[in-house]
Amino acid sequence: MIGKEKIFDTLSSVLKKSMADQSEVLLISGESGLTRYANSFIHQNVSERNARIIFRVAKGKKIGICSTNSFKKEDLLKALSSAYNIALMQKENPDFPGFLSKQKYVKVKTTYKKTADFSPMQRAEVVKKICDRAISRKLTAAGSFATGQSEIAVLNTNGLSAYQPITSASINLVAMSEDSSGFAEAMNRDVSQIDFEKLTETAIQKCLDSKKPRMVEPGEYDVILEPVAVANLLEWLSIIGLGARQYQEGTSFMCGKMGEKVMGDSFTLTDDGADENGVPFPFDFEGMPKQKVVLIDKGVAKNLVYDSQTAYKDKVKSTGHALPPPSTEGPAPLNLFVKAGNSSTKKMIESMEHGLLVTRFHYINGYLDTKNALMTGMTRDGTFRVENGKIKNGVKNLRFTESMLKAFSSISLVAKQREIAIPWWGDLGAIVAPSVLIKNFKFTGKTEF
Repeated sequence: MIGKEKIFDTLSSVLKKSMADQSEVLLISGESGLTRYANSFIHQNVSERNARIIFRVAKGKKIGICSTNSFKKEDLLKALSSAYNIALMQKENPDFPGFLSKQKYVKVKTTYKKTADFSPMQRAEVVKKICDRAISRKLTAAGSFATGQSEIAVLNTNGLSAYQPITSASINLVAMSEDSSGFAEAMNRDVSQIDFEKLTETAIQKCLDSKKPRMVEPGEYDVILEPVAVANLLEWLSIIGLGARQYQEGTSFMCGKMGEKVMGDSFTLTDDGADENGVPFPFDFEGMPKQKVVLIDKGVAKNLVYDSQTAYKDKVKSTGHALPPPSTEGPAPLNLFVKAGNSSTKKMIESMEHGLLVTRFHYINGYLDTKNALMTGMTRDGTFRVENGKIKNGVKNLRFTESMLKAFSSISLVAKQREIAIPWWGDLGAIVAPSVLIKNFKFTGKTEF
C-alpha cells in the first residue's frame, strides 16, 4: 500500500505541472492473492501488486486520457503530458461539464485487518478443509479463494481530493460427482464474516442431492431462484438499463416508462454505496459521493444512475456512479440491494406444488432485446425438481429465454434473508439479494447433462 499522504503529495505536485485547463488523476493501487484449486488440490497460488494511474485532462472541451502503472514522478509527468497532447488532437465534447469541485464524503468502514493480513498459508488451510470434506464424501472440489487490499484516490485541479482504502475476500466452490455438481460463493470486506464450513456443506449437499439428474421438458415453470441466480440476472439489468447512458440512447427497458409499473409490487431495487450490509464504497471514479438511488420502487421505474457527463446532458446532478476512464459504457450501479420480503427458501419450497429450484445461471446474454430486458442463459451447479412442497431430484440443465420485466412482475414470494453475491465488477461493490419465487418462468431448451 502506498498510503494516503504519499499519494496526495505526489499526485498533487504532478497535477501542478499540467498545462491543461483542468486536470484529474485516478489511482487504483493494491495487492492481492489468489488460490485456485481443482480435482481437490491446489494447483495455483499467485499474488499481484500493481497500480494504475489514469490522467484525464481538459483543454476547453477537448479531453485527453493516458495511464501508467508506474508511481515514479518522472513517469507520472510523462503520462500527464501525453494526456494533454492527446486532448489537443480530440474533437470537443459538448457534454463535458468540467471536473468536480471539492466534495464531502460519508465515513464508511471498508478495511479489516484480518483480511489485509490473511496469508497464502491461511488461504491454503481453508481450501484444504474444503477439499478434505469433499473427498470424505467421495466428491471432488474446485474453485478459487482471493484476498486483498487496495486503495483508490481521485484528485483534480479544482480542489477535489478523495481517498479510500479497502479490503476484500471472495470465494467460490463447486463440489462435483460423476453426474452432478453443487455451488456456493461468498464475498465480504471482512474475511472473518465468511462461514467457510457452511459454504462447503451447501455445495456438497447440492451435489449429493442432484445425483442421477432427470431430464425435464422445456416450458413455463414456477421457479425458485436462489440469491446467486437473482444476482446473475441483476448484473445484466445494471448493464442494459439502469444507467443514464442507455436511457439517453433509447436502449433501456426504462425508456418511456419512468414513473410507470415495469415489474411487480414485490420487487424494489436500490443502489447504495454507503450500506455496510453489502460491499460498500463511498465515491465514484470521478470523486463524486455515491448517492442512494431507488431504481425500482414496488415495481415502478423511479430513477437512473448518473455520472457527471450524463447528468450534464439531462440537466441533473450526478448520483456518483461514474466508471473509470476511458469507459464508454456510462454510469452503472455497483452496490445493488433487492428489498427483502418475509418468506424463506424453505417456505417457498413448501408452498410449491410443481416447479424448479435454481442455484445459479451462467452464459447469460442480455442483449437479445434490451427494451424488454429479454435474456437467455443456462442453469448450472444445482437445479432441482420440486413436487408437493419437497425437493424430489436433480434435473439436467435447462436454457431459459425470458423477459425480466415479465419475470420480476411474476414474483409471488421474496425471502427475508439476503446474501452477498460476487459480481463481475469485483470488490468495488456487490449485489445483495434474497431468494424469490417467480411464476411461469420460461425455459426454452434442455441439455443431455
